[in-house]
Amino acid sequence: MSPAALLALARAKGARIATAESCTGGMISAALTDVAGSSDVFDRGFVTYSNAAKQAMLGVSPDTLARVGAVSEEVAREMAEGALARSDATLAVAVTGIAGPGGSEFKPEGRVCFGLAVKGRPTLVETVEFGPRGRAAVRSATVAHALSLLAQALGDLPARG
Repeated sequence: MSPAALLALARAKGARIATAESCTGGMISAALTDVAGSSDVFDRGFVTYSNAAKQAMLGVSPDTLARVGAVSEEVAREMAEGALARSDATLAVAVTGIAGPGGSEFKPEGRVCFGLAVKGRPTLVETVEFGPRGRAAVRSATVAHALSLLAQALGDLPARG
C-alpha cells in the first residue's frame, strides 16, 4: 500500500500514527510525511539509532538491551510500546535491525525486527530476514514492510464512528 493510501485509510479510521526507527533512520516517517496533508494522521517519529536514545526517548530497558541486544523482538516490542505511550497515536510501528554491511553469525545482515503496538491490543513482533542485499535495499524493504504492517493493523480497526 502506498503511503498516500495508508494515510487515507488511517484518516478514514480516525487513527494517528507514530514511528520508532533505528536501522531506517527516519525513512518510514519521511515516506509518510512526503504526502501533503499527512499532519492530521502522522503524530510523530522517534529516530533512536543509539541504545542511549532508545532508553531515553522510548523507555527501552537497559536490561533488555544488555540481555538480548538492540536487534531483537524484545527491543522492537519495547520501542513500539514506548512510541505509543509517548505520543498521541493510535498505533506505532518500530524497526531495529542490521541494514549492513556487516552483521554476524548470530545477527546477520538483513535481519530486521518489527514491533507494532495498537491501543487496546497485544503488541505484535516479528523478525524478517531480508538477506545481505545491501544497505539501501534492506532499508527500503524495511520501510515497505513497516507500511504493510500499519496497513494491516488499520484494516482491522473499526471505522470512525
